Amino acid sequence: MGKKYDYLIVGSGLFGSVFAHEATERGKSCLVVERRGHVGGNVYCEKKDDIVLHKYGVHVFHTDNKTVWDYMNRFVGLDDFVLSPLANYRGETYPLPFNLNTFRKLWGIETAEEAAAIIEKQRGEVRGEPRNLEEQAISLVGKDIYEKLIKGYTAKQWGRPCNELPAFIIRRLPVRYTADNNYFNDRYQGVPREGYNALFEKLLGDSEVLLNTDYLLQRESLSRLAEKTVYTGSIDSFFNYELGPLAYRSLDFETSRLEKEFYQQAAVINFTDEAVPYTRIIEHKHFAKIRKRYTYITKEYPLAWVPGREAYYPLADDASRSLYNHYASLACGEKNIIFGGRLGEYRYYDMDEGIESALKTVEKELK
Repeated sequence: MGKKYDYLIVGSGLFGSVFAHEATERGKSCLVVERRGHVGGNVYCEKKDDIVLHKYGVHVFHTDNKTVWDYMNRFVGLDDFVLSPLANYRGETYPLPFNLNTFRKLWGIETAEEAAAIIEKQRGEVRGEPRNLEEQAISLVGKDIYEKLIKGYTAKQWGRPCNELPAFIIRRLPVRYTADNNYFNDRYQGVPREGYNALFEKLLGDSEVLLNTDYLLQRESLSRLAEKTVYTGSIDSFFNYELGPLAYRSLDFETSRLEKEFYQQAAVINFTDEAVPYTRIIEHKHFAKIRKRYTYITKEYPLAWVPGREAYYPLADDASRSLYNHYASLACGEKNIIFGGRLGEYRYYDMDEGIESALKTVEKELK
């Protein structure tokens, strides 16, 4: 007796939803199961009092890949939005990313040459190959920037002192000697006018979707429905953590309505003092540039991850990468299972990378 669906897709984030759309476009039938009560994964938005809120942290779509940019624009209109966050260190704000405006505020200098000389001198404190994130950061931007704008924020975000974190996390730290507060170097960036939910409605329009459905609790019955399974949950949970859990970081979000037009100068302000418990505050109105007499802000608190708590960031240090490789070997022995996405592949994907990975996976699967 044939299966009811060609693909069972576990998770309705970007990878799973793009896979579903592309598979149905090719005549395949898909059942998407989602543990949460909504589709869209961490990109999901909710609307409150006419303001679109990024429920699980700020998501500005950015890419250098024109194919992926055009793909997004097939489904949603992306308004131009240049992310120009600020860093708050003990009440003083500094422009991000690190650029001439940051250096002028930090050191009271004027020229790029002055800034470069200061950074070059401070970089010399690290000799040889950086052994950890602290040494890597100092070797890139010097001690002053590291101490004020990197150290506390990073330790909060990852739950470890910077000298215990791997260097690769911060290997590509951008430093600009021009007065450019555009956070991303990518050619294309924007935010959907009505939030990301319209994207997922269109991507999943031809698939059957079951919400509030935990695949891991109904694995046997759900798997019987489809020829193949596309699994975008965490790879270690798929195997019941039999080799031990991988390392992740989790988050908690505290959203408030405030009776004022604006709360802060920018959409995102990072709080880099370790004494402040949250890592950043997002003010959602800035993304749409709307005028209301009230506003919504979200404080983002980093949390230790334990099984059962939402995993947001893979902490892919050497030990975790080694453990993941063992899980990946187990995955190779699974028949008719495709592992994908940030958690399924244990990789920190940006949104465009997640879409690109899904498109390549579909192309390989259904060529």
